[in-house]
Amino acid sequence: MATRRNVKSEDLVKAEKPVPEQAIAHSKTAKTAVSVPGSVVAKLLFFTAAMIGAPLGTYYVSVTSLFVGQSTVAGALAAVAANAVLIAYVMVAMAEDGADDEKKSQ
Repeated sequence: MATRRNVKSEDLVKAEKPVPEQAIAHSKTAKTAVSVPGSVVAKLLFFTAAMIGAPLGTYYVSVTSLFVGQSTVAGALAAVAANAVLIAYVMVAMAEDGADDEKKSQ
């Protein structure tokens, strides 16, 4: 079975326009110019840890001490804890977005 190679003909190579050096420099800086504030990263890390720790901790505590042997109830409480963390994250994100809008209007 033969394989196919895509080779540019000389006409296509000649027809390509050279890219100016300024456009290359601009594209390099545009790719690296995106920065995220440290407070946003800190909030994300906090809520990531809470999303892992809160349901696991809730499940463990409820299985061992509150509802001994009833894993279904403990699982339901863990799901409630995960939803509470998610709702808290959405509320913090909305409050942060509102603060950004106020700064832009001033």
